[in-house]
Amino acid sequence: MPIKVQSDLPAKAVIESENIFIMDETRAIKQDIRPLKIAVLNLMPIKHETEIQLLRALSNTPIQVDITFVCVESHVSKNTPASHLNQFYSKFSEIKDKKFDGLIITGAPVEHMPYEEVNYWEELKEIMDWSDRNVTSTFHSCWGAYAGLYYRYGIDKIPLEKKMFGIFEHQVIHRKVPLVRGFDDIFLAPHSRHVGISREEIEQNPVLTILADSETAGPFIIIGEEGKHIFVTGHPEYDRNTLDNEYKRDLGKGLPIQIPYNYYPEDNPENGPVLTWRGHGNLLYTNWLNYYVYQVTPYEL
Repeated sequence: MPIKVQSDLPAKAVIESENIFIMDETRAIKQDIRPLKIAVLNLMPIKHETEIQLLRALSNTPIQVDITFVCVESHVSKNTPASHLNQFYSKFSEIKDKKFDGLIITGAPVEHMPYEEVNYWEELKEIMDWSDRNVTSTFHSCWGAYAGLYYRYGIDKIPLEKKMFGIFEHQVIHRKVPLVRGFDDIFLAPHSRHVGISREEIEQNPVLTILADSETAGPFIIIGEEGKHIFVTGHPEYDRNTLDNEYKRDLGKGLPIQIPYNYYPEDNPENGPVLTWRGHGNLLYTNWLNYYVYQVTPYEL
């Protein structure tokens, strides 16, 4: 997929080095087609890493995609330079009068906090309300999924006794739903979180359907309102070394952390991790863009 981003975005060079087609603004304006306009509300602390992961995940269809990175105004990022945010990100107040084909709400490292104590919670609620009127489909990821399920449907997160950390098996439940079209019966995906969600509460809600589930990690892909809202409780976009970096970071801080499950060969951190989830991760984002954005969004936004 030709992804349109600002020409000097640092993540662009990384993606191009992987032979993924990135289109800058100069070339994009010469193509006589309307690109899909996708907003990414990036709540992760190290935004550069998430930019790379999501651009890679969105790169697998022939549709041109115009990416707008968005940051909240009610929180000051400590891990991303203000110069990067000022140059490559829009504030919500700057885009709230626009319409988008799709919106991605990322995870955030605030899962231990009650939602109401997160300093940008009120702004996030405003953005979710805005998306109902201005976005064709919203993809909620990890903490963003839990926050969306809580705000929209009153389903609260459940603290876990220990971190759900590693690569877990998942089973497709509703194979005929287009979001999981092409998935294998059993597939792998990363999780890195301290909270879970009630399978029973989801099943009791008539507008929610669990599409993929894990005996160990719980519900993974949940679709709401026929695709208006997508909730993914893990991180299918993660890079090969993301869990390795998290594990070594926590070890260095003296935090209680177990070796990520099913990640290192022979559970030995000295062995490089094996990448086993990218194919299905890419397919998930491709199916979302195709069946829940491109196929249903109006031509005139």
